[in-house]
Amino acid sequence: MSDTAFDLIVIGAGPGGYVAASKAAQFGMKVACIDKSYLGGTCLNVGCIPSKALLESSDLFYRAKKGLGHHGIGQGEVGLDLQAMMARKEKIVQTMTKGIEGLFKSRGVTHFVGTGQVRAPGSVAVQGSDGEQVLSAKHILLATGSTPVELSNLPFDGKHIISSTEALTLEKVPERLVVIGGGAIGLELGSVWARLGAQVFVVEAMDQILPEMDQEMAQQLERLLKRQGLKFLLGAKAQAAATEEGQVTLTIAAGDQELVETCDLVLVAVGRKPCSTGLGLEDVGIATNERGQVLVDAQGGTNVEGIWAIGDLVPGPMLAHKAEAEGIAVAERMAGRAGQVNYEAIPSVVYTHPELASVGASEEEATAAGHEVAVGKHQFRSNARAHCMDDIDGLVKVIADAHTDQLLGMHILGPQASHLIAEGVLALEFGASAEDVARTVHAHPALSEVVGEAARDTAS
Repeated sequence: MSDTAFDLIVIGAGPGGYVAASKAAQFGMKVACIDKSYLGGTCLNVGCIPSKALLESSDLFYRAKKGLGHHGIGQGEVGLDLQAMMARKEKIVQTMTKGIEGLFKSRGVTHFVGTGQVRAPGSVAVQGSDGEQVLSAKHILLATGSTPVELSNLPFDGKHIISSTEALTLEKVPERLVVIGGGAIGLELGSVWARLGAQVFVVEAMDQILPEMDQEMAQQLERLLKRQGLKFLLGAKAQAAATEEGQVTLTIAAGDQELVETCDLVLVAVGRKPCSTGLGLEDVGIATNERGQVLVDAQGGTNVEGIWAIGDLVPGPMLAHKAEAEGIAVAERMAGRAGQVNYEAIPSVVYTHPELASVGASEEEATAAGHEVAVGKHQFRSNARAHCMDDIDGLVKVIADAHTDQLLGMHILGPQASHLIAEGVLALEFGASAEDVARTVHAHPALSEVVGEAARDTAS
């Protein structure tokens, strides 16, 4: 096989692409992975990982500012070194990127830096700094991810009207930040800058934050974020913005009222769109929908033989772990193995404090699907470990079918929810009942006891 001939060419080195490339190479396939910028994609470089680094650092700052005297810990005045905080974030990103480089090297994946374009089934052109190179392969996997949605009436300028990318690299804490969009990205980044001292105002078009989450849990999180100083305006839309002398004047429509807000920065976080432009989809005849997402079958294959697609490029939740699962499953299918993804058991997490994690159906979704539901709840404030951690806000909510006891959904608002939700994911994967979760012995003292108690409460 020549240097330009492969078994698999992956376009995109984000969580889905690099994981698929690595897994296929592990199966003995000769693999090339193309990316125009950096290994790890948006998630590792300008998304999931840097935002979590800042969330962790800002939470420590916020806690220290509030004081640790009740722990018997004395301290002087707490100061903020934003440059050091950003440097820590970048070091984490670089460490993880080097990890992917090492993974590719150990498994023999060839990394091409450039833009990949499908010329024909089995043929991909790479446009790099040294010109164009054409590669061939039996399989092509499209994993190009997504990019922030830009509003036509609030175009990004990179300085005053920004996307999540710029919000991760601010050189100073803004005095006043308006966030357009009450989804996970807006709430997480809004939380970072609120903890560091900014006044944060969140504008959401729907009548609740996190519109796709369980309504009760979203409302509880909103209440807790308000306590932390964030302000919210729901059922409202930004209409226009004017920038003058470093200040943004934002016009907002809320029902029949028009409001004007002045701020240093506007963060537009209204969602993401697939990166499908320039891939050569039209030339090859790959089917897409009105959102530009590539249509795939249950196996991850497009309508063109030998071309596959995963992650944010295809319909479904835009989540890194969903892309990873699809990447592994597609690589398994290419290698002649069984591979599947259970889309009913994919967790979603909002990394605010407290965290909100969810898997399966919300109460509203379960009811709409025709289930008579049994709902169990338990508060973290009744848990000894939560008190020891100074983290007593939130609850666990378990939803089951009232007649069969089949577990339908689990929702956790509280400390370490992103970890605790794994129990709900596994339970749904195995088709467990609420009683199965309730009868599982949870360690004491541990936060996970709240999960067991909530499951037990469905039978009350």
